[in-house]
Amino acid sequence: MEKNIKIFDTSLRDGAQEVGVSFLKEDKIRIAKALDDLGFHYIEGGWPGSNPKDIDFFNEVKKINFKNAKISAFSSTKRANINIKNDPNISQLIKAETPAVTIFGKTWDKHVKHALRTSYEENLDMIFKTIECLKKYSDEVIYDAEHFFDGYKSNKEYAIKTIQTAEESGADCIVLCDTNGGTMTDELKLIIREIKDKVSIPLGIHTHNDSELAVANAITAVKEGITHVQGTINGIGERCGNANLCSVIPNLTFKMNKNTIGEESIKRLSSLSRLVSELSNRAHSAHLPFVGKNAFSHKGGIHVSAVLRDPAMYEHITPEATGNRRSVSVSELSGKSNLLKKAEEMGLSVDNKSDMVLETLKKVKSLEAKGYHFEGAEASFELLFKKMLGKVKEYFKIEGYRVHVWKDPDGNNTWAEATIKAKVAKEVSDKLGIPENFEHTSADGAGPVEALDKSLRKSLEKFYPSLKSVKLLDYKVRILNENLGTRATTRVLIQSTDGKKKWGTVGVSENIIEASFEALKDSIIYKLMKDEGEESE
Repeated sequence: MEKNIKIFDTSLRDGAQEVGVSFLKEDKIRIAKALDDLGFHYIEGGWPGSNPKDIDFFNEVKKINFKNAKISAFSSTKRANINIKNDPNISQLIKAETPAVTIFGKTWDKHVKHALRTSYEENLDMIFKTIECLKKYSDEVIYDAEHFFDGYKSNKEYAIKTIQTAEESGADCIVLCDTNGGTMTDELKLIIREIKDKVSIPLGIHTHNDSELAVANAITAVKEGITHVQGTINGIGERCGNANLCSVIPNLTFKMNKNTIGEESIKRLSSLSRLVSELSNRAHSAHLPFVGKNAFSHKGGIHVSAVLRDPAMYEHITPEATGNRRSVSVSELSGKSNLLKKAEEMGLSVDNKSDMVLETLKKVKSLEAKGYHFEGAEASFELLFKKMLGKVKEYFKIEGYRVHVWKDPDGNNTWAEATIKAKVAKEVSDKLGIPENFEHTSADGAGPVEALDKSLRKSLEKFYPSLKSVKLLDYKVRILNENLGTRATTRVLIQSTDGKKKWGTVGVSENIIEASFEALKDSIIYKLMKDEGEESE
């Protein structure tokens, strides 16, 4: 492998600016941990001066030991004509106490005049004093030269002066930003060639996709010697999005022989891609290169025949390299390796020639066709796999449930009531000295799902006291075929915790209550299964 390329993910900040994307703090934590686990070098968590959610995120990540990534907080240079000590954005940035900070400043003379409404000299002073100040509080300061390519084409001398000022003030890396996404690849290449010797510190690239060139421009920049690449998972971001790191990373690694996050980590890139789609509450595009379901899908005739003889005839890399799988209509073995890998991760010893593996694969495909999606619902997948192995016992049986939604006579308050009858094996109740092995109970909630969650746990807690610690953290609903209107299939993804671990489960049905209850049941069963496993160790 050639020189290292630092990968900087901004899904949680720039990616979250896409219309329709809104991450909860818990979502951001899950994504940050997944990025770190894959070996990303930087994770930009948000702008602590812009909203309370990002402040909460940075307070939370202080408690987490990231093994690979540096968490970076983001902000602008200080305001014009004020003392930096009086700038609230800079104060919040310092309070975030992140090992890296990312500051953007104006490069384009047009922005200095019309957006900042200040002088060229004042803008340079803002850049210098901001970086100089932050170097006292953070290990690394990354300077994003906003609109660099537009600024260079407008007034190259001034654009160069802004990045030289950033270097003089102590910046560790200067990132050239194609903020409007309108720079053509040949233009970008020539500009980088002209300016890369103007500063001596590492250069980075940040491209947007308004001309469908974000990935191409990022790769071209690396060819020209840039060693720091910013982008987002799945290319999410404002307007048309950012450079898609799920395409950038495999291209740099496999096509250009660059060292990015490591080939073993790239084998989990498809899983990461689907996780980000799920947590951003959007359908995962089947046509995404490298990580999409159709990226290695072959349908009929000449293609299938050729792929069965030699996959390289219609595949530019092996699907396993990015954690994807080949899909051909005549092959029941498609995806077998993925299941075996999952079994290994769950600590299960499975014979790769076992009929059970093929049966599980068929089951997974059947469920996927109905709308199930197991990324972000790892607990449901583990339960499915272990049930196929006969390793999950029946901890309880639901005899029946119902949900009522109430509204008071004045019409001011609405709440829900769920009633459940649950039954456990007689030996469970006998062991605890409980006369009856069933419980018929009800609970209120702000909505039907909260009521079901409370009622389900309430009906089982006397038999399984550990369930008292279980709480619902997150609840997401996706309509899979909205053209069917009120008969559309609903997928529900929930995240639960017992205060020590977190896990995700999924349910699918035309009835949103049934889908929710299925996900809730899986959550409880998973908790009981894990508790039993810990007791037997």
